[in-house]
Amino acid sequence: MTGPMTRMLRLALAATVAVVSIVAQAGDGSAASQLCYRGINLSGAEYGDRDGVPGTNYTYPSEETVRYFASKGMNAVRLPFRWERLQPVLGQPFDGTELQRLKDAVALIQKHNMAVVLDPHNFGYYDKIQVTQAPATDLAFGDFWARLALEFANRKGVLFGLMNEPHDIKAPDWLEAANTAIRSIRTVGARNLILVPGTNWTGAHSWSADVLGGGANGTVMLGVKDPIDFYAFEFHQYLDVDSSGTHAVCDGSDSAKKGLLDVTDWLRKNGKRGFLGEFGVAGSQPCLDGLKAVFGIMADNSDVWLGWTYWAAGEWWPQEEPLNVQPRNGKDRPQMKTITAAAGKKTPLGPSCAAVKPAG
Repeated sequence: MTGPMTRMLRLALAATVAVVSIVAQAGDGSAASQLCYRGINLSGAEYGDRDGVPGTNYTYPSEETVRYFASKGMNAVRLPFRWERLQPVLGQPFDGTELQRLKDAVALIQKHNMAVVLDPHNFGYYDKIQVTQAPATDLAFGDFWARLALEFANRKGVLFGLMNEPHDIKAPDWLEAANTAIRSIRTVGARNLILVPGTNWTGAHSWSADVLGGGANGTVMLGVKDPIDFYAFEFHQYLDVDSSGTHAVCDGSDSAKKGLLDVTDWLRKNGKRGFLGEFGVAGSQPCLDGLKAVFGIMADNSDVWLGWTYWAAGEWWPQEEPLNVQPRNGKDRPQMKTITAAAGKKTPLGPSCAAVKPAG
């Protein structure tokens, strides 16, 4: 056989091997580095009641913890905090000291080249009053977001998560509150990416179910209105039997995977983008297999998935909590090998991953 012909066959074989390799990587979740955001929830600032004492009842992330997760290739932190502590009186200015704590935490995270998702971790309530109910009206919720947006407007790498896990509120009512907040954010000139949850804990598995009456998230939340069309839907999905993330076994893995595949189809059909804000598993092998599958679904569908933040870590997160990935005594938790593989190498975000929409 002649030299040129041999070289052509070798090139064809090499190309075939490369394609097979790429397909295999996509299937096992290791291609998740294609996603814009791969990160962690750093729990602590949402702890305690509104009058809690910092360092005693609640805490923001330490630099040691932030540095650890940045070193694992993560490029995003979802940062939970309490609405009541930041804004003690509805419709009134923020508490200056608490606002500075929040700003300092954001600056610390960004110092380590990580994006930040601001997360009022209130489950759709202010104290014990549900959003949309006086005095926690839609307008009060919009006022809160106008004030917060002003503080972080157009800051590179800062995303706005409207609310953690609204529940016990019908989808049309939640949609109205969400649209009020979005309108308020845009009115003050903030062009940051907004993450919009649904009601019913914003579960992926129940996205198409009318659980509370009034319509399913998958139908009602198509009514989101953003003047600059720069938002994504935030989903949460755990792998235990009731999708609560409170059990150490992952006997709901099949339901979780189906839910994620269903919302992937929903996102693509409707031209939307998704973000998995919470998910987590215990360190057993069946759970790790389920976790790998979750990463694989998002990696295989990076055209509609922006990224993820695992739940959870933080210095005060209970050591016995099975989903916890905060290192202890310098040792990684069992889940970290799978998470680190999915995070991949930290690289600069491309233009399509911008957290702030360019003007014009």
